[in-house]
Amino acid sequence: METFEVKRGVVKSVGAEGGLTALGKQYFESVEASGDDSFSGHFGILVKVHAHYDEKGKLSTDVEQMKGSDLEEFLSSDGGREQAMESRRRWSGFLDAATGYSAKQRGDKAKEATKKASKAKSAISQARHFMKMSDVDSEIASQAEELITEIEECLNRGDVTRAASRGEKLGKIF
Repeated sequence: METFEVKRGVVKSVGAEGGLTALGKQYFESVEASGDDSFSGHFGILVKVHAHYDEKGKLSTDVEQMKGSDLEEFLSSDGGREQAMESRRRWSGFLDAATGYSAKQRGDKAKEATKKASKAKSAISQARHFMKMSDVDSEIASQAEELITEIEECLNRGDVTRAASRGEKLGKIF
């Protein structure tokens, strides 16, 4: 399962053009709608592609690719390598259209999210270390623990932006 940031307005424009299922039909074969504007399909080495927009407006995908002897057999078949390259092209094209970002921009967004998560975790670590090493007022310690709990909950549900902002607030307490 992989999640991608989506440019503002893309979910609405994809919806206006028939939804994510209609978009999937442009890139994959045997596309079947499954639930609230989600779909499943396949193409070439992509044995299973399932995608939907989650409640936060991010694109959530689950992709299964051929592996092992199946992949070797596919690649050695007549036109297999070209079909494999076309599979990658279609996947990339789908992501471009469904997110509104290019491959480089998607990579930059993923790095940015990783950096925010790292900062939030670092704030937790620093706060706990500071509380262990110093004599901290119990009221401040309880405030810090509440923030730590909130940050951990944000990280668990993938809300790294909120986790980072709570981490900054935690840092300011000390």
